[in-house]
Formats: sequence, structure tokens, C-alpha cells
Amino acid sequence: MARLFGTDGVRGLANGFITAELALKIAQAAARVLGEDARKAGRRPKAVLARDPRISGKFLASAVASGLASSGIDVYDAGVVPTPAAAFLTADIDADFGVMISASHNPAPDNGIKIFAAGGHKLEDRIEDEIEAALELEPLLPIGATVGHVSRFADAEDRYLVHLLKALPNRLNGLTVVVDCANGAASSVSPDAFRDAGAKVIVIGANPDGLNINEGCGSTHLSALQAAVLEHKADAGVAHDGDADRCLMVDHTGAIVDGDQIMAILALSMKARGELARNTLVATVMSNLGLKIAMKQAGITMLETSVGDRYVLEEIRANGYTLGGEQSGHVILSHFATTGDGVLTGMRVMAEVAKSGKTLRDLAGQIEIYPQVLINVKGVDRDRVNDELVQAAVQEAEADLGETGRVLLRASGTEPLIRVMVEAAEMGQAQGWADRIARVVEKQLAQ
Repeated sequence: MARLFGTDGVRGLANGFITAELALKIAQAAARVLGEDARKAGRRPKAVLARDPRISGKFLASAVASGLASSGIDVYDAGVVPTPAAAFLTADIDADFGVMISASHNPAPDNGIKIFAAGGHKLEDRIEDEIEAALELEPLLPIGATVGHVSRFADAEDRYLVHLLKALPNRLNGLTVVVDCANGAASSVSPDAFRDAGAKVIVIGANPDGLNINEGCGSTHLSALQAAVLEHKADAGVAHDGDADRCLMVDHTGAIVDGDQIMAILALSMKARGELARNTLVATVMSNLGLKIAMKQAGITMLETSVGDRYVLEEIRANGYTLGGEQSGHVILSHFATTGDGVLTGMRVMAEVAKSGKTLRDLAGQIEIYPQVLINVKGVDRDRVNDELVQAAVQEAEADLGETGRVLLRASGTEPLIRVMVEAAEMGQAQGWADRIARVVEKQLAQ
């Protein structure tokens, strides 16, 4: 049987794979595993529950609340708030765990169940395995006064807003910011946060109807934000995804500022403030070579992990680092958050704009983005990525590129394909080598 939990919880088509029945069972299993310490201590376990606004979220949240309460868990229902808010609130009220109903940047028909451990941290693999095993056990089903209460977490959003404002080193007075909420979980809280911090805010993508989440807006569709920034002559634009754990930005000229540039701005700012632990940034192997070069020039070490925010988080937690993230805009500021927080990220970048007096374009220009070409070669044996002729092609490219480029071959974890990524000082050089290596992969590893 395939593992139920993926890299970011359990995710799939709502009412297809993610059914109310499955949500109830996962909740009951999580209650058994994650409520055990509280029961042993003689107290009633409690959990935070939240969701994004997609149409299936209500019935899935109801199923989760039913599963938890029927297992003796007191449920604090925060309603629609971002994923990082759910993680923060789990820690803030000292809950035993938290549950977020969201499929992040996926389209509206999908949904997912993400579980946070005590403290708002992502679950370890072994705990996920325990929850999967508990699905086969009978639910706890206490009776009478020992069943759980389900109550509205009335001040959930206010608590999160106060937390965001406390995490800002300075106010955003005098700045005009366009915020694209992806018709998602940040539709209320993100504009309020920027306003409360002193910015003038223009809001787009903040009219969720359950079906329009991530549709032509947000961090996966930046054209609407670019147009709005230019129309309103704003200093910058901030784009979230459906559950607001990511942030991409647009400068005053309409140019996109990606996750690598955002991490560079934050790393340099945090180093100057003495907040960058051991002068180290944690990124993934997919981050642009330009980021690594810029960090080296600034005296900052850049550690590279496998692709996926969970691997960045593991490195941060294991060694006490304070900043890490991905090119996609999933950025972790571990002094203030246990997961990626798109609202916090955008606010911290704009705080540096306000403090420095420089434009976002100037700050993003501290890193030179190298042309990057990615080709997905389908229908090949992904287990033979170390084929002799394939590796020979890679070595030839690396010798030609020298220190101004690199090649990354990565087998997909879910599909029969191999990703060929080439960076170089010139786009033509990157495209040429990527095409050449892709042809070798296609020929040598054909199934």
C-alpha cells in the first residue's frame, strides 16, 4: 500500500481521494497518536483547526472536527486563516497539535489535510507512520463528559496579526503595496497586516467564492499583480498562494522578484541586524547559482538541501539556523515562524525597503540571476540517472560552463521523468546544453 502522507500532508481531489470519511478517520487516528501525552498527564487534549476558503473545506473541516471531538479532543476552530497562522496558533495556545485543511497552490477541486505537532512544527515521518498505522485501529470513542468540545477560536486572526506586527523591525509608513491574496486564506489578514504596519494597501484577489482560489491570481499567476502595481504606481506588489505560506513579489517596474531574490534581501538585512544565525542561509539545490555567488561575496554561507521545504526546515531545526527557503517563495524565518509564512516574508522585505530608502528593484539587484533552463524528459527510466553516457554529457557541460554555470539532473519522485536543469551566464549557452543533455537522457534511458 502506498504511503498516505506525501511531502506536505495528505492531498488529492476532494470527494475523490480526500473524502469526508477519510478526513474523519485521519482525525481519529491523529487524536489517538498526538493526544496520548495529554491523556497520560491527566488532561484533555486540545487541537487547533483551520482551513482555506475552497468549497470543500467546510465539509472536510466538519469531518475533522467530528473525528477529533468524538475522540475526546477539544477543538478550537479558527475558520479561514493562512497555514502559517494555524501553525502559530497551535504553539500560541499550547495545543497538542493542529490541523489545516488546504491544498495550498493547487486548483479549487483539490484539498488536503496537513497536521502540525505541538509547537506548530511539521510532523516527523515516524509520527506520520504512527498515524497511518492507527487508521487500522478502532477509534477511541469516549462517552459522556469525556467527549471533546468544538468551539469557535474567536480571536485567532487578531492573535496572528499581533504576532506579525511584533515580528517587524520597523514600520512601513510611506509605502504603497499591492497585495494579491489568490482568493485564498490571506484575503482578510494580509491586507490588514500591511495596513496596520503603516502601508497604503491596494488589494486584489481577495474575493473568495470557494471556487476561484489560485485562479488567474496569486503567486502562480503574477500578471494581474504586475498590472496593478503599474496602474497604482505602487512601490511593490506581494503575491500569496492559496494558503499564504508562500510569497513572490513585483517591484515598481513590474519585474518579478522571486524566492531567491527575496532570500538574498532577507539574508543581507538579517546579517546587518545580527539576526542571521552563524551567517548561514539554507536553500535547495534548485536555487539560482547567482544566489550562491551573492551570498559568498557577502560572507554568508549557503547550505543546499534536497528540493522541498521540509528538507529546508529539517536543516534549520537541526542546526538552529534562522533563514531558509525555496525559489518558489516558501521562506522560513525561524525566529518568528515554524513554517513558511508568505505574509511575514512580504512584510519583512517591505520593512527593509522602508528602512533602507532603496527600491525593491535596487534590493533585488543585489543578486544577479543567472539564466536557468529546466527540461522535463518524460518516458525514461528515472532509476538510471547515473548512466555512463548521460554522466559524460553532464561532465562535458560542466567543464564548458566552469564557475559561471552548473548542471543538475534530478529524477522525479512521483513521475517517470528526469529533470534536466542548466544554468549559465548566457541564456543561449544554458539552452544549448540543456537541449543536448536532454537528448542524451531521452536516447539512453528510454523505457
